[in-house]
Amino acid sequence: MSDQPGRWTRATVYPDMWANPDDDPRNSEGPSPDGELATLQDFMTNYRMTLRMKCEGLDAEQLARRSVPPSTMSLLGLLRHLAEVERDWRNWISDGDPLPKLYGERDGDFDGAVAEQAEVDAAYSALAREQEATDAALAGHPDLGERLGKSGIAVRELMVHRIEEYARHCGHADLLRERIDGVTGE
Repeated sequence: MSDQPGRWTRATVYPDMWANPDDDPRNSEGPSPDGELATLQDFMTNYRMTLRMKCEGLDAEQLARRSVPPSTMSLLGLLRHLAEVERDWRNWISDGDPLPKLYGERDGDFDGAVAEQAEVDAAYSALAREQEATDAALAGHPDLGERLGKSGIAVRELMVHRIEEYARHCGHADLLRERIDGVTGE
């Protein structure tokens, strides 16, 4: 008997996928969004949803479980990290003083990811709050060529960077989740 978890999926139609196409909340029938901004927003929404799906059904210990030494990466750490990153993005587009870090020192988002339900609840809450605030800050800037903040970052560049950040971390989440309980999927 192996101590490695078996591969698991809830899908029955395509067993190598996370969920059956009809059960996947990211699966939208019909045409894709019209326009570049709507397309970028759709990708952002789907990657955010994917990250939450990768964490679904896990307890505090599982969410805080580290990948492999010396890495401090965990699913809970990813939730905290992406909340921090959402806040950083608002700093990029602001002309004012930067918002303070959520988790303190460098890597505090990962180092402080401990197996306590209160910490899990706080991480989900912080992520939702920071995502909402970033979305609200960008809502007033529909022109993808507009340059914002002290550094003059283009809205398009920020949108693409946000998608890239979530996509990369969803890949990490794939591996972390598979190591925890064998769940695999897109």
